[in-house]
Amino acid sequence: LGLALYTGSLCVVSGATFLYHDYCVIGAGPAGLQAAYFLQQAGRDYIVFERSHAPGSFFALYPRHRKLISINKQYTGKSNSEFNLRHDWNSLLSHDRRLLFRHYSHDFFPNADTMVRYLEDFASLLKLQVQYNTAIIHVTLEKNEQAWNGHYFLLIDQDRKNYKCSLLLVAAGTWVPNVVNFPGSEYVEGYETVSINPEDFTGQTVLILGRGNSAFETAENILGVTNFIHMVSRSRVRLSWATHYVGDLRAINNGLLDTYQLKSLDGLLEGDLEDLAIIKDKKGKLHITLRFYLENRNISAGIDSITLPQDELDNFATRAPYDRVIRCLGWKFDFSIYNRSLRMMPGKGNIKKYPQIKPSYESRGTRGLFVLGTASHSVDFRKSAGGFIHGFRYTTRAVHRLLENRHHGVPWPSTVYPITQLTNSIIKRVNEASGLYQMFSVLADIILLRENATAFEYLEEYPIGVLAELETQTGRKARNGLFVVIMEYGRNFSGADKDVFYYNRAVGEAQHAWQSNFLHPVIYYYKRLPTEREMRLRHPDWPLPRPDAIHHIVEDFLTDWTAPNAHILPLRRFLENCLSTDLRNFFAESCFLFAFTRQKLPPSCQQGYMRMQGLVGSQELRHHAVQAGLLQDYTHTDFSDDRPPDSHDGSQEQLMRDHGIPVRPLQHLVNAKDE
Repeated sequence: LGLALYTGSLCVVSGATFLYHDYCVIGAGPAGLQAAYFLQQAGRDYIVFERSHAPGSFFALYPRHRKLISINKQYTGKSNSEFNLRHDWNSLLSHDRRLLFRHYSHDFFPNADTMVRYLEDFASLLKLQVQYNTAIIHVTLEKNEQAWNGHYFLLIDQDRKNYKCSLLLVAAGTWVPNVVNFPGSEYVEGYETVSINPEDFTGQTVLILGRGNSAFETAENILGVTNFIHMVSRSRVRLSWATHYVGDLRAINNGLLDTYQLKSLDGLLEGDLEDLAIIKDKKGKLHITLRFYLENRNISAGIDSITLPQDELDNFATRAPYDRVIRCLGWKFDFSIYNRSLRMMPGKGNIKKYPQIKPSYESRGTRGLFVLGTASHSVDFRKSAGGFIHGFRYTTRAVHRLLENRHHGVPWPSTVYPITQLTNSIIKRVNEASGLYQMFSVLADIILLRENATAFEYLEEYPIGVLAELETQTGRKARNGLFVVIMEYGRNFSGADKDVFYYNRAVGEAQHAWQSNFLHPVIYYYKRLPTEREMRLRHPDWPLPRPDAIHHIVEDFLTDWTAPNAHILPLRRFLENCLSTDLRNFFAESCFLFAFTRQKLPPSCQQGYMRMQGLVGSQELRHHAVQAGLLQDYTHTDFSDDRPPDSHDGSQEQLMRDHGIPVRPLQHLVNAKDE
């Protein structure tokens, strides 16, 4: 049987033999392993190709100085595992509680070697199908009407072995160094090869090209042994606490800002790197000049024959020669292995290092090709956490759910609740959900209303960029309106030039919730599903088109949105206004009264009391309700000696008399019903 299955997976095309799988995953980094986990849990036919001998090969080299900037918070004061993932930026999603990163390291900023060990265990303990030492060197298409997407993907590895799959998941990350070519760039050392031994920089003067975390990480390592360090980049420094983007400069690496602003020789400069030029003198010193000074001149003729900026401007900032110049410009996606037939094109502007993909993470050029992990960050670049483990572990799960619906007829997971649970469901999710919290403004919970708003269907962590396609992408229907629950920062609170520590920066009053600055829940209400045109024409700073109604839950210092008056009550009233119903929960006595005084009962009475469901009344419960002001005190009612102490008959009769309702004996009510 095994031999038959194996030979059944072999295909012959034009004389070449292809090993077939439904799903091919390129890369066994965190995103590739996360995708493999979901595919394995669903029982799909897949294979992961990894060029190295072990998973997570990127972390075996980077960061060069081995300290990760992804936090590993051991204690939150809570035992809720979903909530704790909000502050665990390294763990992948799985059912195995052993595979939480806190079991591997107690460091707040862990060592990269620990991440390598963690990924190895993740792959081995879960028995994921990873084929190591397999570098895919070419990917092309084969048209076939019988294929899932109208074509197959054909892959070739370094040993000229051939593979064929119906769907391709690219999780290879961004690992090709960004290089800027200018006259003298051959004298520049790359971040990927420069020495990490501080003693090699003792007494030297260093220029660093770049201004990201790798540049500051390099500077931090040699800060105490160099004469001085200068750092030059096209843009100004962006501090993560100001931009609220975890890819910007983190506090753990910003020692150079102290020495710069406190006048200890180090400094930062802004300039276009392509305008620079480097000239090496006879002593091996590196001089910085500008490209236009070298026009029509021969660099090899020597520095003495070349005009330097300081010859015209004697206080030119970089007039002092450098011993070393280090390039720390980050990485970009490797487009070289993809045939032109796949139309894998780079993005434009500041996302040109990533491939062009849709908000569904599918390639814009080829159906059935999805990009996962860091390389998919163009969807939320500089907006959310999709380029990092604590973000793409959720977007990878979202892609898997989209594919399950598209190719296997498995609708997006959902839960149906009675409408009385609407407020509670939202409050629970905004206080616990880690996917909403980490992928703010990108992933959202969708609440689909049933007819007459008697119930609702809850879908978790759906990509809002494809909200208009919700019905086709999820297999769920949105005929009666919907709520969208997302997390957002204040509109004008994030930016490199923002002062996020200004006085009165926080909002505390519920009536001013729309002015909240810090991360807080926002609920959008639509009477119908937004169209693709509305999504396309929405304001560029808005995650969604203009809703029929919107509600901000006021920001909270503890990120605990459970305050009855500040958080829950305004939310409930917003939902009631949207649905034109009463979402309060009532005691049996109130429902009994409403049954005789109203034409329509509140949902909690319809779905509880009228179905003989709810709490059984008792003197203790009634006394508590009276003290809380929820019920009037009817305990003065006379009960006969033989009546049980918790009987309701007397209190119900008294309640009706107080409201002018004639009381008839129970037998009369029965007879009237019979008539």
